[in-house]
Amino acid sequence: MNEHGIEEIITTLYEMIQDARGVPLSAEKCVIERDRALDLLDEISNQLPGELKQARTIVESRGEVINNAKREAENILKQAQAQARQMVSDDEIYRQAQQEANAMVQAAQDRIRELKNVTNNYVDDALKQTEQAISEALNEVKESRAKFNALVGAQNKNAKPAPNPAIIEEVD
Repeated sequence: MNEHGIEEIITTLYEMIQDARGVPLSAEKCVIERDRALDLLDEISNQLPGELKQARTIVESRGEVINNAKREAENILKQAQAQARQMVSDDEIYRQAQQEANAMVQAAQDRIRELKNVTNNYVDDALKQTEQAISEALNEVKESRAKFNALVGAQNKNAKPAPNPAIIEEVD
């Protein structure tokens, strides 16, 4: 079966059920291709781990962004400290250098906090969207399965049992 998105597979399943032939004398019952419906449900089930893997990748990329921000902050701190050491020649220059270094350290710490907040918000939003998509897909699959089982159960109830050959022979 071709690789399709979960939404597309669910849409195909809905269309298959909507377009199915009706059962005579029943407005709510229809006949669908069981193997095709089961194949579609299997494909949905197989793709869900991929959606979860994508969510994990987002979380891992968050760690990389935080590590890069820490490295950037460390470099800024090193530069600030190096500049402060170079500027030490007399008391006034030293005091000014110390103020600038402190300002740079504060700026670096503010940048780390800002990057961390932006990263956390981005990852949280991405995970929330992924969670919603997976939840909606799972709910659609559950609804489709319940409808399918209801149709199959109704068909099984209405099916006439085949005559028992042993009973026919005894009647003769």
